[in-house]
Amino acid sequence: MNSITEEIRNSIEQSGLIGKLTPAHILACLGTAMICGAIIYIIYRNFYRGAVYSENFNTLNVLTCMTTCFIIMTISTNLVLSLGMVGALSIVRFRAAVKEPLDIGFLFLAIAAGLTSGAGLYPLALIGTFMILAVYILFALVGRENKRYVLVVKYKEAAGEAVLSCLERYNCKMKSIIAYGDMTELTVSIKYKGLDTAITKELNYIDGVNNAILMEYAGD
Repeated sequence: MNSITEEIRNSIEQSGLIGKLTPAHILACLGTAMICGAIIYIIYRNFYRGAVYSENFNTLNVLTCMTTCFIIMTISTNLVLSLGMVGALSIVRFRAAVKEPLDIGFLFLAIAAGLTSGAGLYPLALIGTFMILAVYILFALVGRENKRYVLVVKYKEAAGEAVLSCLERYNCKMKSIIAYGDMTELTVSIKYKGLDTAITKELNYIDGVNNAILMEYAGD
């Protein structure tokens, strides 16, 4: 039995599946993971497109990247330990709700960068992180050119024709209309290049309009 175990161990060690950690290797892996995490942190902070930016979540991206790298380095040194750690991690459950769908992509990118860094694939980790974030920046810049806004107008029934006539000139799409008493609340979507408040000013000049609110819509 011992001879079989020794033979399996020797074959695994010769295959290169189990590596030995050295201080230089540890620093290189964690350093690469820290660089990838820092890049993700900077891009997320400067090009965030959600409703409310979370500094805690952005810091979590860096910690996740380095922690994943730490785990991969640990399980790469011992086959038995790797099987035990997989079983231990499978019972972990995270209950924090992710409100912004795009945050899932950043978290997954941090995990992927940590995996490749821990495996010693430094060029892949750095190039992959750069390429994916470059694509995100490209789409973020394109999306800034034409933003979609939600316009909410509250007006009296007598001002209805003037309000609709004004909205027709801005190519708006109606989302909902609520009538209560002699008041009407109209919600429409409108696309702008940048933020133009001319429509709200024009609506407020109409007699019978109580208020006009323009909000950026980011899919929240």
